[in-house]
Amino acid sequence: MFDIIIKNGTIIDGTGKKKFQGDIGITNNKIEAIDNIKGAQGRRIIDAKGLFVTPGFIDIHNHSDSFWSLFLEPRLESLIRQGITTIICGNCGSSLAPLIKASAIESIQKWADIRKVNINWLKLKELFRELKRRKIGLNFGTLVGHATLRRGLLKDEVRPITEKEIKIMIRMLEEALREGAFGMSTGLIYSHARLATTEEIIKLAETVKNCQGIYTSHIRGEDGDLLPAINETIMVGEASKVSVEISHLKAIGRKSWPDMIKGIRMIEVASKEGLDINFDVYPYTITGSVLYALLPSWVAEGGKKILISRLKDPVIKAKVISEMQGNRYEYDKIIISICPANKDIIGKQISEIAAFQKVSVEEAIINTLITSNGQIICFNNVLSEKNVRMALKHPLSLVGTNGAGYNLQHAKSGELVHPRCFGAFPRVLGKYVRQEKLLKWEEAINKMTGKPADKLKLKRRGFLQKGYFADITIFNPKTVIDKATFENPYQYPEGIEYVIINGKIVVEKGKHTGVMAGTVLQKE
Repeated sequence: MFDIIIKNGTIIDGTGKKKFQGDIGITNNKIEAIDNIKGAQGRRIIDAKGLFVTPGFIDIHNHSDSFWSLFLEPRLESLIRQGITTIICGNCGSSLAPLIKASAIESIQKWADIRKVNINWLKLKELFRELKRRKIGLNFGTLVGHATLRRGLLKDEVRPITEKEIKIMIRMLEEALREGAFGMSTGLIYSHARLATTEEIIKLAETVKNCQGIYTSHIRGEDGDLLPAINETIMVGEASKVSVEISHLKAIGRKSWPDMIKGIRMIEVASKEGLDINFDVYPYTITGSVLYALLPSWVAEGGKKILISRLKDPVIKAKVISEMQGNRYEYDKIIISICPANKDIIGKQISEIAAFQKVSVEEAIINTLITSNGQIICFNNVLSEKNVRMALKHPLSLVGTNGAGYNLQHAKSGELVHPRCFGAFPRVLGKYVRQEKLLKWEEAINKMTGKPADKLKLKRRGFLQKGYFADITIFNPKTVIDKATFENPYQYPEGIEYVIINGKIVVEKGKHTGVMAGTVLQKE
């Protein structure tokens, strides 16, 4: 007697091997049988005729922690309805723990309105304890944020880090890795990490390697300095021997688009020479990032307070505008998506704001940053569809959302979240697999399940195998597609029929059951 039997489905097991017809039997939270189990009894029977049965999708690059939706909307329904059963957070240099002091949580303020944030932990194990107490909608694992460690020590000081401080960072990193973190992330494009040297990152990466973790990086540049930034990340990997993941690999701006293939070739060479390196990608040509990232890098050094102070100085402001005018960005394509200080500008193009203010687009960006105290998320139509396709197709790529989990009620906030929060994985399956045949079904599922599980060394997850945890997604290959748009992101996808997390049915016939079946994942 099984708790759940999934019968008559087409199984794609996550290994990349050819799909096959079969049944799956689930008892408690694990897969107890897979193949033909006709005649067996089950308390629940799911008839998956005409449907694909796959491992639950693993989002290796998620920001539900840094956008704070992990606590405000813990069902994270927009992720589960995509078929995602596991998220890895702590990306781009910011994590919720470990914290040297509570103020270190300010590393997430570029994404979240930290006036809503309340914490009762410092150590990673204390964060885990709190999440277990509250219950979460899906499985949660985390990396340690480099900027979170760094900011806790330096606060807003602009100076080189000392050897003593690096030793403190290493000690905190080691402790968090022992407590279950999957590795460390950097966000070298952001203000509090821009002064970090390659040598500093290598020392920390060596610690990650010693604990069998991974190193992920939002690299130092993604436009004109994309190639040097990729090279730096490869250097870190080669010097430390750590497993490397480049976060949301992309070439920003039309002039930089040709660098994408060059960067991927650099990654290929490093892989062939023995470096364990991958990159993740989301299937959109429009980015969602902090507005201040478009400024010259020196402006943000030292943090938000210093950034705003500099922009208010007329002489510095003129210098910034001059440098921006010589940049590669197409600033008129920017749309404001999140701005807690002024919701009236959400959905407006920066060119509209500039016309209203009767100033240049560059000056409008600066003015808007000043009036919003630097906290603005924007959409920027700056990526190449050809490059997105090339990255998705590449054997070293994994699929990630680079988004956070929400529900439909979040629309009342007035924010325009990126549609990847609601549709990234079904978009890959519907648009790039079924419609464009860029990938085979087995290849795409492998990038969403088995490959990230292997990368993270997840125990008994990511594959449909006997004895593995019953994280399972069942979808209709004929109808699966994303519905979320930039104008109306609050739309769940079609075709995701069932989602099972740890043996519990969380999505049934396309509807959330209300069950909170997630657990905290700790690297063993």
